[in-house]
Amino acid sequence: MKTTAIEIEDKVDELLVVLDKDIQHIQDSLSRLNEVRSLVIRRDDVGLGKLLESIQSESDDYETHELKRQSIRKELAIALGCNPEQMTLSRLEAILSEEKKVQVTERKKKLRPLTEELRKEHLSTVLLLSECARFNRLLLKGIFGLGKAGTIIYSSDGSTKRQTDTAFVNLRF
Repeated sequence: MKTTAIEIEDKVDELLVVLDKDIQHIQDSLSRLNEVRSLVIRRDDVGLGKLLESIQSESDDYETHELKRQSIRKELAIALGCNPEQMTLSRLEAILSEEKKVQVTERKKKLRPLTEELRKEHLSTVLLLSECARFNRLLLKGIFGLGKAGTIIYSSDGSTKRQTDTAFVNLRF
């Protein structure tokens, strides 16, 4: 029994380190989302390209971190005699000593608002990008749809004529 308790305590220590890295990763993701929105608004293609490259290189590193978390979760589930899907921080808190329980609770309290904020920021970024795409679609449709039969102008006397004398619009301010 003592060996199992020591094993669980060691795994919890590893889990705390992993949770700290998760907290840092979420904070970094929040800052990257803000940077993406800023670069999109400023139309900085070079900056967006550099940001994408850095995100791709970091995603490989985070994948190994993710595998480590899943491994610890599986090992804790085995030690506690439950399925890995049932292994949650709340369940872990219920069986830990007071010192470890406080540490896990602290990480959990940091993670919950961060993940909620990440959800909101992600949604804001998705909405901005979808509005940019919609605006670009409408703009391109307006520019390249000039010769189509659907563009009709009504004069003051009610007669109709096709709009053929319209040129491209200069979008620079």
